[in-house]
Amino acid sequence: MKKRRLGRTGLEVTIVGIGGIPIQKINQDQTIDMFKSVHAAGINFIDTARGYGVSEAYIGRAIEENRQDYILATKSTMRTYEDMKKDIDQSLMDLRTDYIDLYQLHFVKDLEVYDQVMGDQGAYRALLEAQEAGKIGHIGITAHKKEVIEKALEDDCFATIQYPYNPIERHGEYLFERAKQQDVGVIIMKPVAGGAFERGELSIKYILNNENVTAVIPGMETSDLVHTNAAIGKGDLNLSEEERAIIQETVDRLGETFCRRCGYCEPCPEGIVISGQFLLEGYLLRYDLKDWALERFKGLDKNASDCVECGLCEPRCPYDLPIRDMLKKVRKSFNV
Repeated sequence: MKKRRLGRTGLEVTIVGIGGIPIQKINQDQTIDMFKSVHAAGINFIDTARGYGVSEAYIGRAIEENRQDYILATKSTMRTYEDMKKDIDQSLMDLRTDYIDLYQLHFVKDLEVYDQVMGDQGAYRALLEAQEAGKIGHIGITAHKKEVIEKALEDDCFATIQYPYNPIERHGEYLFERAKQQDVGVIIMKPVAGGAFERGELSIKYILNNENVTAVIPGMETSDLVHTNAAIGKGDLNLSEEERAIIQETVDRLGETFCRRCGYCEPCPEGIVISGQFLLEGYLLRYDLKDWALERFKGLDKNASDCVECGLCEPRCPYDLPIRDMLKKVRKSFNV
């Protein structure tokens, strides 16, 4: 597996790492089995989060016997000093380790939140103290809006940034170039646009062709996915003309107004699994699975027709998507 230096951390991470969100879909035994494949494939970079349910705890048990072989990253959405202190200690406990290589301020939504976490009683102070105490090695930040990363790079307080990037979402490329100049590691989330980019291997290859990117962290929950993604990190990253044509066709077809299935818009007070609506619509319209999508849509307890347009979901969306209008489109697509 190819490796790149994670900026000023000096850590040599595999260019394909493990994204920990989907661990919530499987049980502990399945996680242990999957990480046997991770270890065998030579992947050494793991990224999880306090907010990913059981992910930290399952990963902690799965890697306990060979913790030294991994570079371990996690993150927290806590905004205050006291809350972040608690989360750091909980992460250490759940991950069954006395040291976390990279701890990140997670999902810093806008500049107002950025100012809060960087203030005297903000979460960043707790990370600095944990670093001084030897609990964490380096401090990073994750965001979905470019102005937050711009500010983070301007302040130059972080060893890494984590930001969405794929052939459809390319607006962060100048940020990665600047990060490289400042010796800041660049970790890529949403490498397949939340599943919207169906040829995921091509998207990952595209991302890793950018020399300013350090590592990409596709979510994985099966050994098959581990083997598939690890093969990309071990193989030829050059894209053929045919592959570039496929990528461009997908970009043209999807546009920018699509759900990345991050789940931040939920829970819906009406019980609608919002991201699931858009996933099924994709199967209905794009993937030639009309009957399959219709059957599953009809089997849902709640669907887009139950939306009361309260609008609570929209301020939560890191991509500022017009979710209510998109749900109306789902209703029209499924004729409900």
